[in-house]
Formats: sequence, C-alpha cells, structure tokens
Amino acid sequence: MATPNTPRLPIYLDHAATTPCDPRVVEAMLPYFTEFFGNPGSRNHQFGWKAEEAVDKAREQVAALIGANEKEVVFTSGSTESNNIAVRGAALMYEKAPANSGKPRGHIITQLIEHKAVLDPCKRLQKEGFDVTFLEPPKDGIITADMVKAAIREDTILVTLMWANNEIGVINPVREIGALCKSRDIIFHTDATQWAGKMPTDVEKDNIDLLSLSAHKMYGPKGVGALYVRRRKPRVRLTSLVDGGGQERGFRSGTLNVTGIVGLGKAAEIAMREMDQDGARLLKLRKKLEETIVSQLDSTQINGHREKRLPHLTNISFGFVEGESLMMACKEIACSSGSACTSASLEPSYVLKSIGVGDELAHSSLRLSLGRWTTEEQIDYTIAKVVSAVRKLRELSPLYDMHKEGIDLSKVEWAHH
Repeated sequence: MATPNTPRLPIYLDHAATTPCDPRVVEAMLPYFTEFFGNPGSRNHQFGWKAEEAVDKAREQVAALIGANEKEVVFTSGSTESNNIAVRGAALMYEKAPANSGKPRGHIITQLIEHKAVLDPCKRLQKEGFDVTFLEPPKDGIITADMVKAAIREDTILVTLMWANNEIGVINPVREIGALCKSRDIIFHTDATQWAGKMPTDVEKDNIDLLSLSAHKMYGPKGVGALYVRRRKPRVRLTSLVDGGGQERGFRSGTLNVTGIVGLGKAAEIAMREMDQDGARLLKLRKKLEETIVSQLDSTQINGHREKRLPHLTNISFGFVEGESLMMACKEIACSSGSACTSASLEPSYVLKSIGVGDELAHSSLRLSLGRWTTEEQIDYTIAKVVSAVRKLRELSPLYDMHKEGIDLSKVEWAHH
C-alpha cells in the first residue's frame, strides 16, 4: 500500500537516455508548427524570413551555450549525425594518402568506451583504409592527455573522445587533450552529448575543433542537434556526407527542422541560465542515493572515477544479484542497465567490461540518471526499493550465503556435468 510519502509512480531516473521536453521549450516551438511554418530557404517572402529569423536566433542561443560564434553552429538531426559528420567528414578531408595506395589513409585516435555513434564510424573508416587506435581506459574510465600523447603518430589526423561517458558519467580532461592536439595540428572532436547543457563549456578555452550535442539530452525535442565546426585558428573543413541544397554552409544539406531548432535554442538558453543551480541540487541528490545504498548493502560498487563525473549520473553494480531480476524487481523505477542504444541486447555493457568490471557484476549494474524534476521523495523511494529488492534477491542466492561464510568464490572449483 502507498504510504503518504510515496511519490507518483513510475519514477523516471533515465535522463541519460532522454529527458522530458521542458514546457517552456514546447511553448516556444508551438507557433512554428502552424503559424510561422515557412521554409527558411524561401528568401522572397515573409513566411521564409520569419522562419530564417527563428533559426538565426536559435543559432545564437546554441553558440552562447558553448562559447562559439553563431556562424560555427551547424544544425543536424542529433548527436549521431553530428558525430558521423565530424568523424567521417574530418577523416575524408584530411586523409594523408589516397584510397588503394597501399598506405594508411590517415591515423585516428579514439577509445573503447565511446558511444557507438563514434565507434561505428571509426570501425567503418578502418575498413576503408584508415588506421584507428582504440585506447583502453583504466579502471576509473578516464583517458588522460598522456595516453593520447603516447598514441599520436606522424600521420595522426583526428582525435575523437567524448567529454562525459553516457554509462558511467566520468569526465575526460578535454581541455588538456585539446591543447595537446592543437600543439600537434591534429583536429580534435568531442562528443558532448551528455555534457552540453549540464556543465560549463567554452570551445575556445577548451581547445575544441568539433563538438556534437543533442537537444533531447537537455530538455529539448528529439530529432535535432548541432555540430560546432571551428572557423578560425584553425579553420576546420569537412567533407560533406549529404549533398543537396547546400544548407548549413554545405556541411549538412536538407530543409531545416525549424520547430526542432527553435526548441533546441530555447533548451540551450534555459540550460545556460539554470545549469549551476540544477547541477548543485542533483549532485546532492546523487550523493545521497549512492552513499545510502552503499552503506546499507555490502558487495556493492560505484563504477568509474568517484569524483570526476557528472553530477546527475551514477552506475552501481550489486554483487550476487542477477541484473534482469533486479530490473524486474524495481520496475516502478525507470532506469537502465546500459546505454539506451544498446540495452536491447542481453550482453553485459561493453563500457563496464572495458574498465575491468567482470561479467557477473556488469550484468547486475544499474545506471540511474537524475533530472530537472527529480525530487528528494523520489530518491528516498528509490533507495528503499533498490535496497529491499537486492536483499530479497540475495536471500535466494547460494553464492551470497557462501560469500557471507567467508568462502573465496574465486578459488572454488565448480564441477562440470
């Protein structure tokens, strides 16, 4: 039975997968569906001018969020497209040797725990004759500038590393890595999908050449995002992947999604204004969530660096518990066991495996990501629910009994029938 303190169920703690659209964003978008419906490419009447004006304003709002010039903002359908344009576009523009010359076409550096939207374009480029180094992250999940430095070669043309990881929330030292790339004349791209709109960004000070972001990760609509492309010192050029009307400086042809772009602009403006207070509040709630769960349950670990991570995201592994059973036992709480894009597979998370989390623990991990409307009551309910679910599931586990008796399970020899 619901106690007076039970919040409305289900509780949404999967903000790293997507965020609800802020009502202020929806309000800004509405007139552009029916009233100001013009094509911004229509330069000879008021309907087109009105749409173009809205797009220009949104471009300024997104540029302000990341410290860029509005002319450096290219609108896309989201981070997956932005990542593809950045990674493929830069590789094809700056290749060192032509295809089929027998020499590598160029060298790219990334890491094993990037999002698939960077890993897959890199793997495709590998098949097409580029050399790719996939850096292995240490246990804390952070790639250092020294690791990048050690991997750089004469023919390195691109380094692509995410700012913050989508599963464990750890933050890479982007500014130092960017400075290193700058000193070697190497293009530096960062996938800032989980970072942008939540943490302060300045593409100049952070030494970034290309940056991907998505509206739906910061309380904007789905299906729209942006790519920052540096215009000076150095001027970054990209080979376009979509040909057509030459919109977006030729980087991304196609009629602009005006309503979505207006929403992205408004979301960026709100994020910029409320980022500090949101971050401080969410950090307090996340710490309460983690500390209480870990203090009440043994054989529990928080994955990734304890300090250098996003304020609103945690990834916790529970020993002696089967992950799917845990998800079922906590079905009033919307969370995930991996990233939204890969959780359809029952494989343990490749991110957790890459930082040395064993299969068993990787399978029993929950990613809990908090958001703008997460309340303390919701966190209290989640703590109580997760703790009781883990305790119940462990009661059914003979391995947990052996562990409590002090038996070292790694030394047990299991009989095979």
